[in-house]
Amino acid sequence: MPNIPKDRDQTCKKPNTIKIGQMSNKLISQMGLPKSIANVFAARNIITAKDALSLTEFELMELLDVGLAEVTLALAHISEISCPSYQTALSLLEQRIQNEYLAGHLPTRLKGLDAALCGGIPFGVVTELVGPAGIGKTQFCLKLALLASLPSSHGGLDGHVIYIDVESKFSSKRMIEMGVNSFPKIFHTEGMAKEMAGRILVLQPASLFEFTESLQQIKVSLLQHHVKLLIIDSMTALVSSENGQGPPRQHALGWHISFIKSLAEFSRIPVVVTNQVRSQGRDEASRYLFQDQNRTDAPEDPTSLDSHLVAALGIQWAHAVSIRLVLESRSGQRFIKLAKSSISPPMAFLFNITGSGISLLDDDGVVMTGPEINAIHCQGHSGIINFDTGMTL
Repeated sequence: MPNIPKDRDQTCKKPNTIKIGQMSNKLISQMGLPKSIANVFAARNIITAKDALSLTEFELMELLDVGLAEVTLALAHISEISCPSYQTALSLLEQRIQNEYLAGHLPTRLKGLDAALCGGIPFGVVTELVGPAGIGKTQFCLKLALLASLPSSHGGLDGHVIYIDVESKFSSKRMIEMGVNSFPKIFHTEGMAKEMAGRILVLQPASLFEFTESLQQIKVSLLQHHVKLLIIDSMTALVSSENGQGPPRQHALGWHISFIKSLAEFSRIPVVVTNQVRSQGRDEASRYLFQDQNRTDAPEDPTSLDSHLVAALGIQWAHAVSIRLVLESRSGQRFIKLAKSSISPPMAFLFNITGSGISLLDDDGVVMTGPEINAIHCQGHSGIINFDTGMTL
């Protein structure tokens, strides 16, 4: 049974009670009631809509000393004025899409993905990249950092980037290579490559404690340094190092989840966080391989774990992100899946990695349904974290 505040216990049982939220404090004197009945309400110290709607018709008749018809008409009028207007599901969806457009986006320059995301990586929310090591998450992050630092005249955000490089994978050389191949006119201009690289601020925390300390100062830096993008690559590595061989503890992430979301909302910039994948524990039902009675302790073929992979940071983290992009491999091909979005159906795009970074092979994509939306495939790939051994398979 839901908890009901004590001062509402009896009110909620009355037949004419209507939930009206903040509108319940609206003054009856401002609701356009006939002056004669409005004066009676005021004389009896019934000042707000909540005061009136917390009483039954018969209680009001006795208190105001007026007839049932007058009380019923007055309550109907107060209810109509106080209650918020109804909205259709369609109007709410249109409003949300409109807000997404107004909030702004960082285009990825991947035509099909940008179209599905209504413009690119959205401002003001957390976007997550999930996938095994070596699949292309850092390549994606490097390209986003490059795009955010590009001059606005060339479609960039013309700002600084804070890049939290947990696994020491950030490569200035690779990023400049992407720039030269993607925007040769800009990067062949004397001094431009150096200027662009100077706009990207790289932090390399060695522990979760150092990362936590740096987060406290990033909020100020977002304003002082004209920062237009925050990248954390990867959160999983920080939490895994604190937890030893076990999977990341959910309660250890609570503060970080809230703070990172608040950074996105406060600064109205895109925040991109990478997440690795892990094989589920031996005692979990979805591992299935326990049915093999002749099983040995020898390492399993990574391809046999293909259908048993999950995002390493778990459910609590998944609920905190607004956009989830899954990078996976199937039958020797790489796919990027839009697995979570409030404005787009789940879609998958075939991609490869070139000198310019990630490139889509088909801008149309394929709409996904059913279990395939959340499945993470890793056929023929070796970037699976096995928390039973603490090693990467």
